[in-house]
Amino acid sequence: MAFPGMNSVPFEIDPAAPDWFQRAVAHPVQSRFLDVAGCRIHYLAWLDPDVDGAHQPARPGLLLIHGGGAHANWWRFIAPFFAASHRVCAIDLSGMGDSGGREIYAPDTWTEEIDAVLHDAGLYADGTNMNSPKPLVVGHSFGGFMAMKFGAELGHQLGGTVIVDSPVQDPADTPLPEPATSTRTAPPIYSDHATALSRFRLMPAQPCDNAYITDFIARTSIRECEGGWTWKFDFKVMGSRRFGEPYRAELKALKGRAALIHGDKSAIVSPRTVAYMSALMGPESPVVEIPDAHHHVMLDQPLAFVAALRAILDIWSRDPV
Repeated sequence: MAFPGMNSVPFEIDPAAPDWFQRAVAHPVQSRFLDVAGCRIHYLAWLDPDVDGAHQPARPGLLLIHGGGAHANWWRFIAPFFAASHRVCAIDLSGMGDSGGREIYAPDTWTEEIDAVLHDAGLYADGTNMNSPKPLVVGHSFGGFMAMKFGAELGHQLGGTVIVDSPVQDPADTPLPEPATSTRTAPPIYSDHATALSRFRLMPAQPCDNAYITDFIARTSIRECEGGWTWKFDFKVMGSRRFGEPYRAELKALKGRAALIHGDKSAIVSPRTVAYMSALMGPESPVVEIPDAHHHVMLDQPLAFVAALRAILDIWSRDPV
Protein backbone atom coordinates (compact mmCIF):
# COMPACT_ATOMS: atom_id res chain seq x y z
CA MET A 1 0.00 0.00 0.00
CA ALA A 2 1.34 3.48 -0.89
CA PHE A 3 0.72 6.73 0.95
CA PRO A 4 1.75 10.27 -0.03
CA GLY A 5 5.06 11.12 1.63
CA MET A 6 7.02 14.29 2.25
CA ASN A 7 9.05 13.54 -0.90
CA SER A 8 7.64 13.70 -4.38
CA VAL A 9 7.76 9.89 -4.41
CA PRO A 10 5.07 8.17 -2.30
CA PHE A 11 6.39 5.85 0.37
CA GLU A 12 5.43 2.24 0.40
CA ILE A 13 4.05 0.37 3.39
CA ASP A 14 5.17 -3.21 3.88
CA PRO A 15 2.14 -5.36 2.94
CA ALA A 16 2.94 -7.53 5.95
CA ALA A 17 2.36 -4.57 8.30
CA PRO A 18 -0.57 -5.15 10.69
CA ASP A 19 -3.86 -3.34 10.16
CA TRP A 20 -3.37 -1.02 13.14
CA PHE A 21 -0.13 0.28 11.64
CA GLN A 22 -1.60 0.84 8.19
CA ARG A 23 -4.60 2.65 9.68
CA ALA A 24 -2.36 4.85 11.82
CA VAL A 25 -0.12 5.87 8.94
CA ALA A 26 -3.18 6.56 6.77
CA HIS A 27 -4.73 8.81 9.44
CA PRO A 28 -5.16 12.40 8.11
CA VAL A 29 -2.27 14.64 9.12
CA GLN A 30 -1.29 18.19 8.19
CA SER A 31 2.23 19.27 7.23
CA ARG A 32 3.01 22.78 8.50
CA PHE A 33 5.95 25.18 8.36
CA LEU A 34 6.95 28.29 10.30
CA ASP A 35 10.04 30.46 10.63
CA VAL A 36 12.03 30.31 13.87
CA ALA A 37 15.13 32.49 14.19
CA GLY A 38 15.65 32.54 10.44
CA CYS A 39 15.14 28.81 9.89
CA ARG A 40 12.15 27.04 8.31
CA ILE A 41 10.76 24.59 10.86
CA HIS A 42 8.41 21.78 9.88
CA TYR A 43 5.91 19.91 12.03
CA LEU A 44 3.08 17.44 11.58
CA ALA A 45 -0.33 18.14 13.11
CA TRP A 46 -3.16 15.70 13.82
CA LEU A 47 -5.75 18.41 14.47
CA ASP A 48 -9.46 18.01 13.85
CA PRO A 49 -11.26 21.35 13.19
CA ASP A 50 -14.64 19.69 13.82
CA VAL A 51 -13.53 18.65 17.31
CA ASP A 52 -11.42 21.69 18.12
CA GLY A 53 -13.94 24.28 17.01
CA ALA A 54 -14.83 27.39 18.97
CA HIS A 55 -17.86 25.76 20.60
CA GLN A 56 -16.10 22.56 21.63
CA PRO A 57 -14.25 21.99 24.93
CA ALA A 58 -10.51 22.32 24.47
CA ARG A 59 -8.46 19.13 24.40
CA PRO A 60 -4.94 19.22 25.83
CA GLY A 61 -2.10 19.69 23.38
CA LEU A 62 0.50 16.95 22.98
CA LEU A 63 3.86 17.70 21.33
CA LEU A 64 6.11 14.78 20.33
CA ILE A 65 9.88 15.35 19.99
CA HIS A 66 12.08 12.93 18.06
CA GLY A 67 15.58 11.65 18.81
CA GLY A 68 18.91 12.74 17.34
CA GLY A 69 19.02 12.50 13.53
CA ALA A 70 15.38 11.37 13.52
CA HIS A 71 12.23 13.28 12.53
CA ALA A 72 8.51 13.75 13.07
CA ASN A 73 7.55 10.64 11.07
CA TRP A 74 8.98 8.47 13.83
CA TRP A 75 5.73 9.36 15.60
CA ARG A 76 3.49 8.87 12.54
CA PHE A 77 2.18 5.49 13.70
CA ILE A 78 1.96 6.53 17.39
CA ALA A 79 0.31 9.97 17.26
CA PRO A 80 -3.09 8.86 15.83
CA PHE A 81 -3.75 6.79 18.96
CA PHE A 82 -3.96 10.09 20.87
CA ALA A 83 -5.72 12.22 18.26
CA ALA A 84 -9.19 11.64 19.73
CA SER A 85 -8.19 12.88 23.19
CA HIS A 86 -5.43 15.41 22.40
CA ARG A 87 -4.39 17.98 19.83
CA VAL A 88 -1.24 16.20 18.67
CA CYS A 89 1.79 17.59 16.86
CA ALA A 90 5.27 16.24 16.12
CA ILE A 91 8.17 18.59 15.41
CA ASP A 92 11.15 18.32 13.07
CA LEU A 93 13.91 20.12 14.97
CA SER A 94 16.26 22.21 12.82
CA GLY A 95 18.82 20.18 10.94
CA MET A 96 16.56 17.14 10.89
CA GLY A 97 13.57 15.84 8.95
CA ASP A 98 11.96 18.40 6.66
CA SER A 99 13.12 21.42 8.66
CA GLY A 100 15.86 23.71 7.43
CA GLY A 101 19.47 23.76 8.58
CA ARG A 102 21.56 26.20 10.60
CA GLU A 103 25.21 27.16 10.67
CA ILE A 104 25.30 26.46 14.42
CA TYR A 105 23.01 24.14 16.38
CA ALA A 106 22.39 24.71 20.08
CA PRO A 107 19.92 23.44 22.70
CA ASP A 108 18.71 27.00 23.32
CA THR A 109 17.63 27.24 19.68
CA TRP A 110 15.96 23.82 19.66
CA THR A 111 13.89 24.71 22.74
CA GLU A 112 12.97 28.00 21.03
CA GLU A 113 11.64 25.91 18.14
CA ILE A 114 9.60 23.75 20.54
CA ASP A 115 8.07 26.87 22.08
CA ALA A 116 7.31 28.30 18.63
CA VAL A 117 5.49 25.15 17.47
CA LEU A 118 3.44 25.04 20.67
CA HIS A 119 2.37 28.61 19.92
CA ASP A 120 1.86 28.14 16.16
CA ALA A 121 -0.28 25.02 16.61
CA GLY A 122 -2.36 26.65 19.34
CA LEU A 123 -1.38 24.01 21.89
CA TYR A 124 -0.76 26.38 24.77
CA ALA A 125 -3.56 26.86 27.29
CA ASP A 126 -5.91 29.76 26.64
CA GLY A 127 -5.19 32.34 29.33
CA THR A 128 -8.77 33.63 29.13
CA ASN A 129 -10.19 30.23 30.13
CA MET A 130 -9.23 28.91 33.57
CA ASN A 131 -10.32 25.39 32.51
CA SER A 132 -8.16 25.34 29.38
CA PRO A 133 -5.68 22.44 29.74
CA LYS A 134 -1.93 22.93 29.54
CA PRO A 135 -0.03 21.03 26.81
CA LEU A 136 2.11 17.96 27.39
CA VAL A 137 5.52 17.26 25.89
CA VAL A 138 6.96 13.81 25.10
CA GLY A 139 10.60 13.47 24.05
CA HIS A 140 12.52 10.36 22.99
CA SER A 141 16.28 10.06 23.52
CA PHE A 142 17.85 13.38 22.42
CA GLY A 143 14.30 14.74 22.26
CA GLY A 144 13.93 13.80 25.91
CA PHE A 145 16.92 15.98 26.75
CA MET A 146 15.32 18.86 24.89
CA ALA A 147 12.08 18.21 26.79
CA MET A 148 14.02 18.32 30.09
CA LYS A 149 15.64 21.62 29.18
CA PHE A 150 12.33 23.07 28.02
CA GLY A 151 10.56 21.83 31.15
CA ALA A 152 13.23 23.30 33.43
CA GLU A 153 12.84 26.70 31.79
CA LEU A 154 9.19 26.88 30.74
CA GLY A 155 7.61 23.92 32.49
CA HIS A 156 5.13 26.19 34.29
CA GLN A 157 3.34 26.37 30.91
CA LEU A 158 3.13 22.58 30.61
CA GLY A 159 0.78 19.98 32.00
CA GLY A 160 3.58 17.43 32.14
CA THR A 161 6.81 16.17 30.56
CA VAL A 162 7.34 12.54 29.54
CA ILE A 163 10.95 11.41 29.01
CA VAL A 164 11.45 8.31 26.86
CA ASP A 165 14.75 6.45 27.30
CA SER A 166 16.96 9.54 27.73
CA PRO A 167 19.86 8.74 30.08
CA VAL A 168 20.71 11.11 32.93
CA GLN A 169 23.43 9.25 34.79
CA ASP A 170 24.58 9.30 38.38
CA PRO A 171 27.87 11.29 38.40
CA ALA A 172 29.53 8.29 40.05
CA ASP A 173 28.84 6.09 37.00
CA THR A 174 31.12 5.74 33.98
CA PRO A 175 29.90 8.35 31.48
CA LEU A 176 28.30 7.21 28.26
CA PRO A 177 30.46 7.96 25.21
CA GLU A 178 29.78 11.21 23.40
CA PRO A 179 28.22 10.85 19.93
CA ALA A 180 30.90 10.26 17.33
CA THR A 181 31.98 13.36 15.47
CA SER A 182 31.62 12.91 11.73
CA THR A 183 34.61 13.75 9.57
CA ARG A 184 32.43 14.19 6.51
CA THR A 185 32.23 17.58 4.86
CA ALA A 186 29.15 16.56 2.87
CA PRO A 187 26.44 13.91 3.29
CA PRO A 188 26.79 10.63 1.41
CA ILE A 189 24.84 10.38 -1.82
CA TYR A 190 23.55 6.99 -2.90
CA SER A 191 22.94 6.35 -6.57
CA ASP A 192 19.44 4.94 -6.16
CA HIS A 193 16.56 4.68 -3.74
CA ALA A 194 17.09 1.00 -2.91
CA THR A 195 20.75 1.53 -1.99
CA ALA A 196 19.89 4.41 0.31
CA LEU A 197 17.22 2.33 2.07
CA SER A 198 19.68 -0.52 2.56
CA ARG A 199 22.09 1.77 4.45
CA PHE A 200 19.59 2.77 7.14
CA ARG A 201 20.74 1.88 10.68
CA LEU A 202 19.38 2.52 14.16
CA MET A 203 21.64 4.46 16.53
CA PRO A 204 22.60 3.07 18.98
CA ALA A 205 22.61 -0.24 17.16
CA GLN A 206 19.95 -2.69 18.26
CA PRO A 207 17.74 -5.44 16.86
CA CYS A 208 14.15 -4.68 15.93
CA ASP A 209 11.73 -7.46 15.04
CA ASN A 210 9.20 -5.05 13.50
CA ALA A 211 10.73 -4.76 10.04
CA TYR A 212 7.62 -2.99 8.71
CA ILE A 213 8.37 -0.11 11.14
CA THR A 214 12.09 0.21 10.41
CA ASP A 215 11.28 0.05 6.69
CA PHE A 216 8.79 2.90 7.11
CA ILE A 217 11.29 4.95 9.13
CA ALA A 218 13.98 4.36 6.49
CA ARG A 219 11.68 5.45 3.67
CA THR A 220 10.79 8.69 5.47
CA SER A 221 14.43 9.38 6.42
CA ILE A 222 15.83 9.93 2.92
CA ARG A 223 15.30 12.55 0.25
CA GLU A 224 16.07 12.81 -3.43
CA CYS A 225 18.95 15.13 -4.28
CA GLU A 226 21.22 15.93 -7.21
CA GLY A 227 22.99 12.71 -8.11
CA GLY A 228 20.78 10.35 -6.15
CA TRP A 229 19.44 10.01 -2.59
CA THR A 230 20.71 11.16 0.80
CA TRP A 231 19.69 11.48 4.45
CA LYS A 232 17.37 14.21 5.70
CA PHE A 233 19.56 15.26 8.62
CA ASP A 234 22.46 17.71 8.59
CA PHE A 235 25.70 15.93 9.51
CA LYS A 236 26.67 18.92 11.68
CA VAL A 237 23.80 17.99 13.99
CA MET A 238 25.24 14.54 14.63
CA GLY A 239 28.68 15.99 15.32
CA SER A 240 27.53 18.64 17.80
CA ARG A 241 27.92 18.17 21.55
CA ARG A 242 24.33 17.21 22.17
CA PHE A 243 25.04 16.04 25.71
CA GLY A 244 26.91 19.15 26.86
CA GLU A 245 23.92 20.60 28.70
CA PRO A 246 23.62 20.20 32.51
CA TYR A 247 20.82 17.68 32.17
CA ARG A 248 21.11 16.48 35.77
CA ALA A 249 20.38 19.99 37.00
CA GLU A 250 17.63 20.46 34.40
CA LEU A 251 15.90 17.20 35.30
CA LYS A 252 16.01 18.16 38.97
CA ALA A 253 14.72 21.66 38.14
CA LEU A 254 11.92 20.34 35.91
CA LYS A 255 8.80 22.35 36.64
CA GLY A 256 5.50 20.54 36.89
CA ARG A 257 4.84 16.84 36.48
CA ALA A 258 7.26 14.40 34.91
CA ALA A 259 7.35 10.72 33.95
CA LEU A 260 9.93 8.31 32.58
CA ILE A 261 9.33 5.49 30.09
CA HIS A 262 12.27 3.20 29.30
CA GLY A 263 13.05 -0.09 27.62
CA ASP A 264 14.12 -2.95 29.85
CA LYS A 265 16.79 -3.87 27.25
CA SER A 266 17.98 -0.33 26.62
CA ALA A 267 21.70 -0.06 25.94
CA ILE A 268 21.92 3.42 27.46
CA VAL A 269 19.34 3.56 30.27
CA SER A 270 20.45 1.07 32.93
CA PRO A 271 18.56 0.16 36.13
CA ARG A 272 21.00 2.40 38.06
CA THR A 273 20.22 5.26 35.69
CA VAL A 274 16.48 4.69 36.13
CA ALA A 275 16.84 4.77 39.92
CA TYR A 276 18.94 7.95 39.76
CA MET A 277 16.49 9.72 37.44
CA SER A 278 13.54 8.64 39.56
CA ALA A 279 15.20 10.13 42.64
CA LEU A 280 15.76 13.43 40.82
CA MET A 281 12.17 13.57 39.56
CA GLY A 282 10.65 12.67 42.90
CA PRO A 283 8.31 9.95 44.22
CA GLU A 284 5.21 11.29 42.47
CA SER A 285 6.72 10.86 38.99
CA PRO A 286 5.69 7.60 37.27
CA VAL A 287 8.42 5.31 35.94
CA VAL A 288 7.30 2.71 33.40
CA GLU A 289 9.50 -0.07 32.03
CA ILE A 290 8.50 -1.54 28.66
CA PRO A 291 9.38 -5.27 28.53
CA ASP A 292 11.35 -6.55 25.53
CA ALA A 293 12.09 -3.00 24.35
CA HIS A 294 15.50 -1.61 23.53
CA HIS A 295 16.35 2.09 23.30
CA HIS A 296 13.93 2.74 20.43
CA VAL A 297 10.95 1.80 22.55
CA MET A 298 8.22 2.88 20.13
CA LEU A 299 9.75 0.79 17.34
CA ASP A 300 10.24 -2.36 19.43
CA GLN A 301 6.97 -2.36 21.37
CA PRO A 302 4.73 0.30 19.80
CA LEU A 303 1.43 -0.84 21.31
CA ALA A 304 2.92 -1.32 24.77
CA PHE A 305 4.41 2.16 24.47
CA VAL A 306 1.00 3.59 23.50
CA ALA A 307 -0.60 1.84 26.50
CA ALA A 308 2.05 3.19 28.89
CA LEU A 309 1.78 6.74 27.60
CA ARG A 310 -2.03 6.57 27.63
CA ALA A 311 -1.97 5.47 31.27
CA ILE A 312 0.29 8.36 32.30
CA LEU A 313 -1.74 10.95 30.41
CA ASP A 314 -5.00 9.54 31.76
CA ILE A 315 -3.78 9.82 35.36
CA TRP A 316 -2.68 13.41 34.74
CA SER A 317 -5.95 14.31 33.02
CA ARG A 318 -7.87 13.43 36.18
CA ASP A 319 -5.93 16.03 38.13
CA PRO A 320 -5.20 18.87 35.68
CA VAL A 321 -2.73 21.59 36.65
